[in-house]
Amino acid sequence: MTPTPYNEPSRHSGLVTALMGGAIIALIGANIYLYSQIDHMRTDLATNHEKVMTEISNLRDASSVNTASQMRHIDTLKEELAAARSAAQRESSQAKAESLAHADQIARQIKDEEAKVNQQVSSEISDVKQTANQQSQQTAQVAAKVADVATDVGSVKTDVAHTQAELTKTINDLKSAQGDLGVQSGLIATNHTELEALRMRGERNYTDIKLGKTKQPVRFADITLKLVSVNPKKNLYSVDVVADDKLTVKKDKNLNEPVQFYTAKGGHTPYELVINQIGKDQIVGYLSTPKVEASR
Repeated sequence: MTPTPYNEPSRHSGLVTALMGGAIIALIGANIYLYSQIDHMRTDLATNHEKVMTEISNLRDASSVNTASQMRHIDTLKEELAAARSAAQRESSQAKAESLAHADQIARQIKDEEAKVNQQVSSEISDVKQTANQQSQQTAQVAAKVADVATDVGSVKTDVAHTQAELTKTINDLKSAQGDLGVQSGLIATNHTELEALRMRGERNYTDIKLGKTKQPVRFADITLKLVSVNPKKNLYSVDVVADDKLTVKKDKNLNEPVQFYTAKGGHTPYELVINQIGKDQIVGYLSTPKVEASR
């Protein structure tokens, strides 16, 4: 039976991991927002279209009723005008003058009524145009918002692609080295960015190491380390490693050298300590351990 692998959580959020995770989350969020905006735009367009068509229908109905009523009134006035003119032709001079004056009054009234009808129709047409223009403006605003979101999504996609390209380049630049036990190491990282690239590969577990001179050993993952000495000028350090209650002395190790040792958990696959920085009474680097534990 194979025990569950031990996964030591990273003590610091990695730059590359943060960038990739943030970019992907931003991309997903931007796409969701874009689709939401498009859906809202479609809903708004449908609502506005229905609203315009309803208003046009209502205006048409109201216009038809008003126009029909006014046209009937005009027809009545025309009949009165015709009757007045006909009567004027049969009457005396004085009565004829009065009838003609009455006929002129009716003609002016007809003209005024026709002008009112034309003005009403023009006003209704203007209202329909204004409603249509408002719909166009709302549509343009929604379309502009969608275009802005689409631009943001494109920018995020570009950032993700750039980050992925940088990650790929970093991984391609990683080198393999032979450890101090003579075992060929996998890829090693010489800085924090490269370490995050290794984490992204997911082939091994990586634990950040920052170790100063202390009286007691410091635990990292399932081992303990104690810094014995450092030589910043020569980039050398010495450290005591305790794994499975066994002490291993690693003396005068170089910068970026895979320092290897075996544990019961790792089996035939060695643990590796790689130190990238050697300062005054302090070393900084990482511990690399196998993903799969050895069978017991």
